Amino acid sequence: MTHLSEPPHLVWPTAAVRTSYLAGERADCLAEGRTTDWLGPAGDDFEAFVEQRRGVQIRWNVPATIFWYVSGEHYLGTLVVRHRLTPELAAAGGHIGYHVVTPWRRQGHATRMLTAGLTECLSLGLERVLLTCASDNEASRRVIRANGGVPDGQAQGEDRFWITVPRS
Repeated sequence: MTHLSEPPHLVWPTAAVRTSYLAGERADCLAEGRTTDWLGPAGDDFEAFVEQRRGVQIRWNVPATIFWYVSGEHYLGTLVVRHRLTPELAAAGGHIGYHVVTPWRRQGHATRMLTAGLTECLSLGLERVLLTCASDNEASRRVIRANGGVPDGQAQGEDRFWITVPRS
């Protein structure tokens, strides 16, 4: 495993991690049996791909901000903050979605990335956020609980957790 030269942090998508992003997302697709077809166009014009993901975008019918978790030229994962909930997101999806790419999993990055994401939520005025995860996703449940997640039942096959966003 590569040693990281600086602590990972959230940034808006950046072309500086092109090689690592494409390799990490390709590894995820292959590990999960998903197609890698979308990576061709992303790799062909990575600058445009990045630009489409920067800033506040309307996704899931709500304003959303995409962050990448990076260390130098290394892309470790993605965190999405949805600025508000629709009835659908209140059932499954929540305010925050995240993933760490396969090469960087099981090293505590998801927990630290979610912690950083909560700071971003506070800057948006969100004081309490909903996170959901598949009922069989024990790793994600541990990450959410490590960040103060309080269970709130299930909906649509997903476990629901509320986190009161820390002020400091």
